[in-house]
Amino acid sequence: MSRPLSLERAAAGLRALPPSCGPVRLIAVDGHAGSGKSTFAAGLAEALGGAPVLRLDDVATHDELFSWTGRLVEQVIDPWSRGESGMYRPYDWNLRRFGAPRALPAAPVVLVEGVGAGRRALRPHLAALLWMERGPRESWIRGRRRDGPELSGFWDGWTVAESRHFADDPSRPFADTLVRELPEGYEWLPGPGATAGVNHPLTECDHLRPPY
Repeated sequence: MSRPLSLERAAAGLRALPPSCGPVRLIAVDGHAGSGKSTFAAGLAEALGGAPVLRLDDVATHDELFSWTGRLVEQVIDPWSRGESGMYRPYDWNLRRFGAPRALPAAPVVLVEGVGAGRRALRPHLAALLWMERGPRESWIRGRRRDGPELSGFWDGWTVAESRHFADDPSRPFADTLVRELPEGYEWLPGPGATAGVNHPLTECDHLRPPY
């Protein structure tokens, strides 16, 4: 019977990874909308001692649900590759405009969280790709309940856009680790992208050991 891996132990594994984008170990948390990415990323960031979290909800817009790659690379990824701080303007979904510039330092570990965080254009810059192991229908039901009926129209359009995105640019097949939410904690399983025969810090059967 598998047991949850503590976030503290997972954080230690992530810190042990080599930098992937300049001095940054960039960790992607991807999955379907409503799959629990934000809650998981917040807990993992805390276990990492307050690691920065780049939320893709702050990068995407009404007109660019998935076509934000160029801005993210130019404003954040390229500066990090030079050892500099990134700078982006979070999008306000209520006002439908970008806010004030926000700095994102080249910290030792940074989480990028959101649908499409493991897309092909970003994978070369990632130290690890984590996929929230919850199916689309269950995730979308959770998301709709969370956001309420006033956003049902947005969700109708979103599910179509998300399905098209993952059909063209899937993330799960390249995930190093599958993260499954349990009643208490998370189970960490080797992902399809884990290299056969190589002990990845997050996949070498840690999910079978008691949490520390």
